[in-house]
Amino acid sequence: MADMESEHHFFAYLYRLRYIQRWSLMRSTVYENVAEHSYHVSLLTHVLCTIGNEVFGKQLPTDRAVSLALFHDVTEVITGDIPTPVKHHNPHILRNFREIEQLAADKLVTMIPDELRSTYEPLICGHADPELSRIVKAADLLDAYLKCTAELSAGNREFGTAKKQIERSISELDMPEVNYFLTRLAPSLEKTLDELSE
Repeated sequence: MADMESEHHFFAYLYRLRYIQRWSLMRSTVYENVAEHSYHVSLLTHVLCTIGNEVFGKQLPTDRAVSLALFHDVTEVITGDIPTPVKHHNPHILRNFREIEQLAADKLVTMIPDELRSTYEPLICGHADPELSRIVKAADLLDAYLKCTAELSAGNREFGTAKKQIERSISELDMPEVNYFLTRLAPSLEKTLDELSE
């Protein structure tokens, strides 16, 4: 049994995700932090799995996928949120960033008590079923798309190009669950509170 007196800082670090700002290169009408984003990606992962299972007859492990989503950006508490245009500027930068991300994941794993590590390490280090990783990626892109939509609805043209790029990435996924969400559920997110209340 591990020493119950020793300190493990894993959750103290996770609670600091609320201090990591997203979209740092963009002028936003509403600021967003990584903790909020992780919650939204978890919600979207849940609904994508539910759509997959209930509408398209799949057997996706929703709980497992949502757990992966919840932890998908935890390394950013160490690395910060590196803007996509910086990460993807060239393959060398992206490769180096992935190495830094792995080092951050390894560091976080050392902060977990030994008896809990087998549960959290796969969630942090991304050892996941490719299909589940694809669903979390889709949810991540959907959250970015919804952010762009909200900013554009508020009259902020800053997010116009980002929205087009994200739409292309979503289209390339070619996932029926995503198309269902975009046509049946996403439009109401563009409405005002008064419009939703009508």
